[in-house]
Amino acid sequence: MKILSDSKVGFDPISLIVDGKRVFPMMGEMHFSRYPHQYWEEELCKMKAGGIDIVSLYVIWIHHEEIHGDFDFSGDRNLRLFLETVKKCGLYAILRIGPWAHGEARNGGFPDWLLKDSVDNGYEVRTDAPRYLDHVRKFYEKTFEQAKGLFIKDGGPVIGVQIENEYGHCGGKNGEEGEQHMKNLLAMAKEIGFEVPIYTATGWGGAVTGGMIPVMGGYCEAPWDQRTTEIEPSGNYIFTRERNDHNIGSDHGLGDGITFDMNKFPFLTAELGGGLQVTKHRRPIATGLDTAAMTMTKLGSGANLLGYYMYHGGTNPEGKLTTLQETKETGYPNDLPVLSYDFNAPLREYGQMEDTYRQVRLLASFIHDFGSDLCDMAYVEQPGNPLKPDNFNDLRSAVRCKERVLPNGEKVKSGYLFVNNYQRRYTMADHKDTTLKAYDEDGKSILASFDSRDVVNGDFFFYPFNMPLGDKAVITTDATPVCCIADFDGNGHDAYIFYKDSEKEPSFSVKGDLDGNKVVFITREEAVHGSKVTINGKEHFVISSGDVVTNADGKPELYFEVSDNETKHAVFKAFPELRVTQGGFDTLKKDDELFTVYKSKNSYENKAAALLTKDEQGGVLKASLKVTDMPSGRNEMLLSIDYEGDTAQMYLDGKMIADSFYTGQTWEVGLKRFCGNESGEFGCEMSVNPLKEDTKLYLQEWPAMKDGKACRINGVHLIAQFKTEI
Repeated sequence: MKILSDSKVGFDPISLIVDGKRVFPMMGEMHFSRYPHQYWEEELCKMKAGGIDIVSLYVIWIHHEEIHGDFDFSGDRNLRLFLETVKKCGLYAILRIGPWAHGEARNGGFPDWLLKDSVDNGYEVRTDAPRYLDHVRKFYEKTFEQAKGLFIKDGGPVIGVQIENEYGHCGGKNGEEGEQHMKNLLAMAKEIGFEVPIYTATGWGGAVTGGMIPVMGGYCEAPWDQRTTEIEPSGNYIFTRERNDHNIGSDHGLGDGITFDMNKFPFLTAELGGGLQVTKHRRPIATGLDTAAMTMTKLGSGANLLGYYMYHGGTNPEGKLTTLQETKETGYPNDLPVLSYDFNAPLREYGQMEDTYRQVRLLASFIHDFGSDLCDMAYVEQPGNPLKPDNFNDLRSAVRCKERVLPNGEKVKSGYLFVNNYQRRYTMADHKDTTLKAYDEDGKSILASFDSRDVVNGDFFFYPFNMPLGDKAVITTDATPVCCIADFDGNGHDAYIFYKDSEKEPSFSVKGDLDGNKVVFITREEAVHGSKVTINGKEHFVISSGDVVTNADGKPELYFEVSDNETKHAVFKAFPELRVTQGGFDTLKKDDELFTVYKSKNSYENKAAALLTKDEQGGVLKASLKVTDMPSGRNEMLLSIDYEGDTAQMYLDGKMIADSFYTGQTWEVGLKRFCGNESGEFGCEMSVNPLKEDTKLYLQEWPAMKDGKACRINGVHLIAQFKTEI
């Protein structure tokens, strides 16, 4: 997706449109004020490598005007520098300017002084009260000063603005009064200078949108739900025309239906859960497959923008007067960690690239190469597709398709059959020896039929029928498209890569002439660990246990991890064969006559050691940690702490620098922000608070209890992350 300063950007009921062409963007949320500014460039490049086109970001009011009249846009709060870095990395931005953000921030992002002022002067926030709007205007004006000259019309990255958040659902007014308030905020923003081609508002749960483009959401669980039991299955794994997720923000009250006409706006998402932020009382774990299956279901249901909240986790900044997380003490429904806003996101609190990152990247690869063509493929309901998520027996399926004229003049329907047999935390029925069929709108005409296969619990995939391969052929196959590698042979021919997700070899039929283009099949595991990368001006598909990230200078770098007491080489394989490598790699062998394997000449060693001393004091486990011999030349050192308890904290020189709510996962802390990359040593203090067996708390798996509680550190591991140019 390329948008220039003079591009015409708009939308119709189907999709966003840039310069007359349909576009299907990928969007991910990152909060600049929750991440160290010295690493923004590296993290934004990771987002781009993961398939993100647009960075969405809250400007959280309390982070910038905690003290009335004392605006702070310095350091990690420097919005202007962040937007400049977004541009440098070749990305676009949508500013979510509030004034209320939520975002699990203190008071939903409202400064304490604003709430006190409303009480002292007898007005209601989030209304058209003149004094409130005066305060909002000052905040908007200061935000605009940061963004001035960085809008798309100026050659900057900002293509859109979101007004308010969940307005009329989580607070605010409903009906005409609410609609008018949203219109007033929009008019104020435009008057101040927020001139962009796209204005959005969140549209779920009965929220009012003021005529702006509604953006939707969907989470695989609800850590804000006040129950501490297993909750009902999420409706976000069902194919449906319904865009609303009633469960979002249900801690603020049950959501209603949508308030806008779906026939007038495209199906765009801004808050697909890239993970889940845990609360004190509810701590579900969102996995990569949870996110991938939900995303594919939204794709099959007609979504034409995939936006993730969060895509990048972070850490709450230090407040000047108070801590800045959501708490029950401030009248909000949940208690959150003081610092950690990890979210189990694709990129986590310290920039870790984990399974969710790779799962989302795989879908983004397809969207980047084939999304524009997918945009005007209508959602077609399939016979027998269940509409309730507690139906675990019937096979869930959907079709998106459109009419296409083949090179020989034949008219056919072209599109994709989506199948989802995945429901988070529940077991779906197996469907043995099933012949999958794509049906037209009448529910009887068969558009495509695929070879029989077993569809077992946990499977999700989509198959193309009459999908173009170049200009002269179409393919129907029981494999899922990944991407297209342009000019793979240097003679202008393209390679289309698909993954198979079962043991059976894919079958395919081609109509027309491949004309030198190539069809390549790989496994799903290879696809998850692969990405399309431009190296020396040529496209390649690279597969590695590490991750390839192209830096802001256009140089691809391989990130990889070395565990403690381990020595290893950086290894990857590529198709087509590289003309040259830049990082000192040896060419090993061809793999299946397609991929060439490369191994670094240098080995990477991690001899770092951790000395842990523990002492229980008053029921709380206290520990001192000393890390030594950290390797030089590393990009990051991750401290992986296997603990069991309720919560844990880490201190440096008496100041808390990291915290954790126990979920059963290991607690990872990146050390470079605390000691740099060259220091070989690091020391800190830790505490673990006991988890008692009678605590009212939802955990997916409870730790073993001793004397009615769990409070222990089982071990500490040190993982060195390196990167090398390829």
